[in-house]
Amino acid sequence: MTLKTNPEVERIFTNYPEFVRDKMDQLRTLVIETAEQTEGVTDLEETLRWGEPSFVTKNGSTLRMDWKEKTPDQYAMYFQCSSRLVDTFQLVFGNKFQFEGKRAIIFDINQELPEKELKKCIKATLTYHQVKHLITLGI
Repeated sequence: MTLKTNPEVERIFTNYPEFVRDKMDQLRTLVIETAEQTEGVTDLEETLRWGEPSFVTKNGSTLRMDWKEKTPDQYAMYFQCSSRLVDTFQLVFGNKFQFEGKRAIIFDINQELPEKELKKCIKATLTYHQVKHLITLGI
C-alpha cells in the first residue's frame, strides 16, 4: 500500500496539546494499519479536509479525525453524514461506542479504545463504495 501524506497533517498533529496527541496518533496508526491490512486498498491519502486530518481512498468514504478545544475531554472520528456508516456502526456495535448523530464516533480522553471494533469501522469506511450495498457493510 502506498501512503501519501500532506506535510500540513504533521503540523496539525504536532500542535495538538500533549495530553491528547498520543490519542490522536493512536487513531492515525489504526487507520494506516487497517488500510495496510485491507484487500483492495492500494493507495491511502492523508490530507486535510475542513482543517482536520483526513484519510481518502479510491473506493472509500472520507474519514476525518480531530480534537477540539470546546470539548477538551473528547476527540472524535468523523464520517460522511450522508453515508450509512454511522447508522451501521450503531446497528452492529450498539453501546460499544458513543455516537454523535450520523457523523461521528466520540471518544473520551480516558477511554481505552475498542481497537478490534474500531478497525472494522475504519475498514468499512475505507472500502465504503465497494460494501455499501451490503446490509452491514461487510462488518
